Amino acid sequence: QVQLVESGGGLVQAGGSLRLSCAASGRTFSSYAMGWFRQAPGKEREFVAAIRRITYYADSVKGRFTISRDNAKNTVYLQMNSLKPEDTAVYYCAANGRLLSSRSSEYDYWGQGTQVTVSS
Repeated sequence: QVQLVESGGGLVQAGGSLRLSCAASGRTFSSYAMGWFRQAPGKEREFVAAIRRITYYADSVKGRFTISRDNAKNTVYLQMNSLKPEDTAVYYCAANGRLLSSRSSEYDYWGQGTQVTVSS
C-alpha cells in the first residue's frame, strides 16, 4: 500500500509558476506509475500528467507543465509554468501499480489534494 501527500499549492498570478510535490511512502515507489489529476468546482476530475519510464501530458498543459520523479526521495513533482486561471483546481497525486495511464480508474492510491488558484 502507498500513502501520498501533496504539497506546494497556493495562490499565483496568471503567467506565474508553482511546483507541486507528492511524497510517497509504503511499497517500492519506483515500481509505480505516478499521475497528477485536477478537479475544479462543479467539474469532473481530469488527467494532467503521468510518469513511469516516460511522461505523458494532457493537451491542455503540454509545453507548460513538467512531471518528474526522484525515486531516491520517493517524490514526484509537477512544475507548472505559464499558469492560467483555468488551471485553478484541487490537484491530486495518484499511484498506479502497473500501467501508465490517463484514466483515473487505473490508479489505486490517491493523495488528499492541494489547492492551486490562479488569479487573472
